[in-house]
Amino acid sequence: MAQKSIQGNEELARKIKQRRNELNLTIEEAALRAGVGTKTWSRYEAGESIRRDKCKGICKALNWNRIPEHDEEEDERLSVQEYKDNGVWSQFLENRFGVGAAMSFAVGSDILLDHIKEDMAELASMPIGTHIGQLNISWLNGSLPEQFLMHYNYEFLHQMKCALCKMRACAKNGLPMTAYSVMEELLLYLCCEEASALIELSGGVNATEDRDSVNSEEWIFDLFDDMDIISFLYTDVHLDVHHPYHFSHWAEQQFYTD
Repeated sequence: MAQKSIQGNEELARKIKQRRNELNLTIEEAALRAGVGTKTWSRYEAGESIRRDKCKGICKALNWNRIPEHDEEEDERLSVQEYKDNGVWSQFLENRFGVGAAMSFAVGSDILLDHIKEDMAELASMPIGTHIGQLNISWLNGSLPEQFLMHYNYEFLHQMKCALCKMRACAKNGLPMTAYSVMEELLLYLCCEEASALIELSGGVNATEDRDSVNSEEWIFDLFDDMDIISFLYTDVHLDVHHPYHFSHWAEQQFYTD
């Protein structure tokens, strides 16, 4: 069954670099084609592991059908048991909403945390005040609500990272997971979206549980008890500064505080 990452090695790193040179691509050009940062691409050529959600971009950049020496006969589905054993598994989410919810958070939070760190690394080399819309490559640019694009600077991404790490710690320790702020709602929603994309790309999950339970995406709105995050942040509604979903209120604890 599929692992979370393809194990890096010297031979694979050599082939990636050789193929890039054959195509007369710089590291920057290859990274741009693959949709990753230059530092991430450099890690591939240094022999580090490759996350499964990045494989499609690498193949696109290098005109490969698949990663060399990657067994096409391997079961590509993600393993629930692997995430239970090694990932940030929320027993709370599993008990309340089913395996699908816990799997969604475990997979999605891994990917989202990686995206945040990559964008932070790119912003760190830019002038203070630069936002993700000014980066050549940003994994978050197409995911975060567009109305507040110019607020997504290094400081904001650091705030996102800290909030997500706190959620992952709660999950790992079996604590209740509740979205008290718009920031927390947004992070959980993005985790769900990232997980859905990777699970679909991998052909589903490998589990003995009921498939509907494993693949369900409705848990996130059951947790929120509404779809306000979609209604207000992912539609053409313009929010004024007094609206609770305006960027200026994202960090405030507004929900379930009575």
